[in-house]
Amino acid sequence: MNRYYFSRAISTFLSLSSDEIIGKLALANEFALEQTQRDAWIEEIKFLKDVLKGFDGHVYFEYSIPRMGKRIDVVCIIGPVVFVLEFKVGEKYYLTNAIDQVMDYALDLKNFHQTSHDVYIAPLLIATHAANSCLDVVTTPQNDKILSPILCNSRDLRSAIKHVLQFADGENIDPGQWELGGYHPTPTIVEAAMALYRGHSVDEISRSDAGAKNLTQTTDTISEIIRISRAQSQKAICFVTGVPGAGKTLVGLNIATFYQDKENDLYSVFLSGNGPLVAILREALARDKVKNEKEKGNKLKKGEAMSEVKMFIQNVHNFRDECLIDLGKPPIEHVVLFDEAQRAWNLEQTAHFMRQKKNRLNFTQSEPEFLISCLDRHLDWAVIVCLVGGGQEINTGEAGIGEWLRSIDRSFSDWQIYISPHLTDSEYSAQNDIDRISKHGNLHLSEDLHLSVSMRSFRAENVSLFVKQILDLNSVEAHETLLELQEKYPLVLTRDLQKAKRWLREHARGSERYGIVVSSQAQRLKPHAIDVKAPIDPIHWFLDGKNDIRSSYYLEDVVTEFDIQGLELDWACVTWDADFRYSKGEWQYRSFVGDRWNQIKKSERMIYLKNAYRVLLTRARQGMVIVVPEGDPSDPTRKSEFYDPTFEYLKEIGLRMI
Repeated sequence: MNRYYFSRAISTFLSLSSDEIIGKLALANEFALEQTQRDAWIEEIKFLKDVLKGFDGHVYFEYSIPRMGKRIDVVCIIGPVVFVLEFKVGEKYYLTNAIDQVMDYALDLKNFHQTSHDVYIAPLLIATHAANSCLDVVTTPQNDKILSPILCNSRDLRSAIKHVLQFADGENIDPGQWELGGYHPTPTIVEAAMALYRGHSVDEISRSDAGAKNLTQTTDTISEIIRISRAQSQKAICFVTGVPGAGKTLVGLNIATFYQDKENDLYSVFLSGNGPLVAILREALARDKVKNEKEKGNKLKKGEAMSEVKMFIQNVHNFRDECLIDLGKPPIEHVVLFDEAQRAWNLEQTAHFMRQKKNRLNFTQSEPEFLISCLDRHLDWAVIVCLVGGGQEINTGEAGIGEWLRSIDRSFSDWQIYISPHLTDSEYSAQNDIDRISKHGNLHLSEDLHLSVSMRSFRAENVSLFVKQILDLNSVEAHETLLELQEKYPLVLTRDLQKAKRWLREHARGSERYGIVVSSQAQRLKPHAIDVKAPIDPIHWFLDGKNDIRSSYYLEDVVTEFDIQGLELDWACVTWDADFRYSKGEWQYRSFVGDRWNQIKKSERMIYLKNAYRVLLTRARQGMVIVVPEGDPSDPTRKSEFYDPTFEYLKEIGLRMI
């Protein structure tokens, strides 16, 4: 399947009539051809037939970027340069979102298209009716051969191409070889959800290179478990593990999109107890669906789109409440995927909730046990897929994965159990429970249920390992890992929040998202204009643009581990407070109450706090700045001794100062 609608050598393109080219574009177009699109193609072809005379190379129309759900208007390969052309036919101005759009296309090719990694990429925004052009040819500060967007009108497009060719050096690109380059994207979870919901396959939007286990492998393994369970009228539960950002949620969404037919007993649902994640994904999918229908010439109200989306992604608590209404009736779904299953509530938390909110006294099941019981109501078969993050429990009452295993042992010993061998790793704390359930004889191990490589940090796969080493106080190993990371994944340290903000703005390109993340216990960052108690709307923070003061881009509002777990940024600023501090070779755990920091003594709360920093430090896809503020001798709640040792510990590991 071609990734473009039309491709020819420039010489052949020039020899073809406009009608011939339009015909081929129309045949390749998967949507109804609107008059506006046809007119735009006519204008683009007319411009390029004049502009490309005398150049040797290749031209591609409507080049697909499935990760973004977009197509580049035109890609031209001339000499050593890949030109990315975004036309705004009839436009008089160079709009900010259009500049970001063409830069995003260039970044997508540079980061994810194998044969574009080491070549010059020139993004050109052509506002055909603009009065003036800006033909400055400069590379971006990252110095990775991506040029800053060049802004030109239709008259100056040829001059812009010539300027770039005079600037760029290197061997000419072979278009045939360039086309063969693999496309290995690593989308954000929001991008992935939108692409899957539009009908793209997980193959199209995820890495499949030798350096990363193909998510299709894990998906296929789960699909086979579903097939066997259905064929043999069995009930099964499987546990998918993976490092932070490895794509566990993506696997769940992929299965859920694959089985969306309500009339089929394979109908499945994606459940999450992560409120911000559910809200953000629903909003993003609804906005995207309305936008796509508008592009096709159809009108769709956002409320209608949201109704459809809510069936696809549900809050686990809404699912639980539906099952409470009729305790004997099975849910419509035979396949249920629980994201972040380790965060399900223990018996104490569940019973408290049922007593306070549902007026159900003496409730005797933990959330995992009740949720399994809901699927157990099916008389024939059912499959539960638990997507599990190690060391990700961050809130009171979160049971960890052990409670799922204990529930099976107590009440559902006839269920088939499929686990990743890595569930025995220390961060899952499940070894004893696995030993217990293994006695039932229905335990199956599968390496394909583990995702070992972070897809989030596509620039450096060992970020989660580096963070684990920092938190486990393995400073020597952390230093060695850092040396491997720094070439591709900038990691810097500062004591000045304003410097950190400038660093973020300098490094982010196009619409790459950046923001400030802090611990929910970081109550003494107020002097730095950070108030963790101030409410924010995660939808605006994660989805809205640079002009919205509520967005992450403004660097005014911050999110905590509760808002960002399961989500990611391209560039993150982690601002460290005295709640989790280094002192004399160990971590100290504090909570701020009244006018002082009190020591946390409960081991459970200590684990939650450490995990909060694990979440915060593994959110950035492309780079991170850590801010450890200076103390204030005049403020007993912000003494230098609360901050300096943490700063020195990170500095000694080798983080570069800015």
